[in-house]
Amino acid sequence: MALSIAEEVLLLTLHDSDGTFIKVPEYTMRYALSGAVLMDLALHNRIDTDLEAMKIVDATPTSDSILDGMLKFMSIESDEQTARYWIERTAVYADSIREAALERLVEHGILEQAEHRFLWVFKSRRYPIIDGKADKEVKLRIAEVLFTDTIPNPRDIALICLTHATGLLESIFTRSQLREVEDRIEQVRRLDLIGQTLANAIWTIEAYIASSSQPQFH
Repeated sequence: MALSIAEEVLLLTLHDSDGTFIKVPEYTMRYALSGAVLMDLALHNRIDTDLEAMKIVDATPTSDSILDGMLKFMSIESDEQTARYWIERTAVYADSIREAALERLVEHGILEQAEHRFLWVFKSRRYPIIDGKADKEVKLRIAEVLFTDTIPNPRDIALICLTHATGLLESIFTRSQLREVEDRIEQVRRLDLIGQTLANAIWTIEAYIASSSQPQFH
């Protein structure tokens, strides 16, 4: 059973103990999920990128409803656009991507959906892990690539590029551990152009958001 990158991103952000998700800025998760779908499309050889544009190279459906919905959405655009353009455009569908990915994880028997009442009134959903094998497997894959000389496959390169760009690696490793593998992360990032491109696009967007939120003094 192969999970999508979006499903693996959600597993990485899930607290094993209680089925809640780590607290990260909303825009971080939006870009992480939209980037995950774009990376999966690239791994399915449906889109490609160069230094200037991200484009569809094959519009044939993949039989994955999430990917095919995004592919159809992208095909409406007649002009070639940058990776940043597509990250921002597709991020508006992050909630739908998240719900669909969670539903699949429940269907796979990896998570279960549980309703939790807060003060007996407010409801929230939790996703306790039933089968922790998939959760541990994705974390171990990333650790093996970063802390050994293992040659990463394209999927792991994409996942590392994405989680590094969005800061989600900090939910898996300590800061000291990440400092230890800074050079290795950079080495892995250089192995894949689309991973680099999407990561740089996410950093550019987040830098713009951060600068826009700073108080302006005249």
